[in-house]
Amino acid sequence: MQVPEKPKPRRKKFWKFLTVLGPGLTTGAADDDPSGIATYSQTGAQFGYGQLWTALYMLPFMIAVQEACARIGMVKGKGIAAVVKEHYSRPVLYAVVGLVVVANTINIGADIGAMASAAQLLIPVHFVILTLLFTGIILVLEIFTSYKVYSKILKWLAISLLAYPITAFIVDQPWPTVLRATIVPHFELSFAFVFIITGVLGTTISPYMFFWQASQEVEEEKDRHHGKLISWRYIKNMRIDNMAGMIISEFTTWCILLVGATVLHGSGVKDINTAADAARALEPLVHSFPNSGFLAKLIFSTGIIGLGLLAVPVLSGSAAYAVSEAFQWKASLNLKFRKAYGFYGVIIIATLIGLAINFIGIDPVKALVYAAVLNGVAAVPLLFLIGKIAMSKEIMGEYKSGLLSSTLVWITFIAMAAAAIAMFYTI
Repeated sequence: MQVPEKPKPRRKKFWKFLTVLGPGLTTGAADDDPSGIATYSQTGAQFGYGQLWTALYMLPFMIAVQEACARIGMVKGKGIAAVVKEHYSRPVLYAVVGLVVVANTINIGADIGAMASAAQLLIPVHFVILTLLFTGIILVLEIFTSYKVYSKILKWLAISLLAYPITAFIVDQPWPTVLRATIVPHFELSFAFVFIITGVLGTTISPYMFFWQASQEVEEEKDRHHGKLISWRYIKNMRIDNMAGMIISEFTTWCILLVGATVLHGSGVKDINTAADAARALEPLVHSFPNSGFLAKLIFSTGIIGLGLLAVPVLSGSAAYAVSEAFQWKASLNLKFRKAYGFYGVIIIATLIGLAINFIGIDPVKALVYAAVLNGVAAVPLLFLIGKIAMSKEIMGEYKSGLLSSTLVWITFIAMAAAAIAMFYTI
């Protein structure tokens, strides 16, 4: 009888690595949402390679912030809003929850509008009908699928991000210039430059990511470990997942910035006003094919719609976790609708208000950039609280932040505060 071949050690390690991936990967993918794509594309178009360095320099800070948020969720077994409620005053709690809900709701509206605008590049359907359709699909998926199924859907939607890295490496790039711009920071003290860099920071290090990843770590612990006590082994797995998700996210950010700079800025497009303008960035990917313009629009639209389906539930879900934790409602994507009316009610209301924003006459593409800038401002006070909680021995015990983690989180807070202040100063 033939003995079955044992899996090779490398294959075993690879499959073990895949099983570790979870909230970190989903959060990292959701970070490059339609708002992110629009902001990075606009940045590349407007300033060329001038802000390419932000992707490299934001990576360690993004990893540190998200690791701190995830660790808070794992150690405390509850989301950030619940921890704030336990250790801070009610005004602080309500300010935190209010910031997240307002920023997320506006972002939801911008993302839904972008999905509809992208879909219009392919099908001649009215904008209003498309927004209603996407809103319905998102709510059905989020409310009526189990967390286990839903999380798998979110992981697969992350594949939509591949179009930009492929384009970045098939386009003829001035690599010495690109590498220098990636490593050497470039600054301009003008409102336009500071405004867009605040948007880049805000769509990369966003409030909804803080709350989502912390709450999803709680969900993962309940689902995978069945209430077992936290240990450093679980923390290590979380850090691997978190680092993988953030590296993929920032690499994609760098590619979107690069494609925007080379393709759009290089051809004289300095301002992105429509989804069709943004889609032009992907034309080099299919330039040798018949109907290359349509194919570029198809790839762009697929990415925007796929990432919108990924990001909008993350935005509404993180708002729902925050509100539910503040008022001690049952909050879990594992619960049926009838057992968590409040939690799912917030998801529905936030999504519907976001939908309504699209009917007040704001341009869908510009709204994405404004949403990113709002996130950049809203993140500042939240980072202050996260830094304090994560380094507190009283709250976190032996799992409190070390020197490196604390330093990176506080530098992130100072940098984002400085960007927000500089933006208001230069108006």
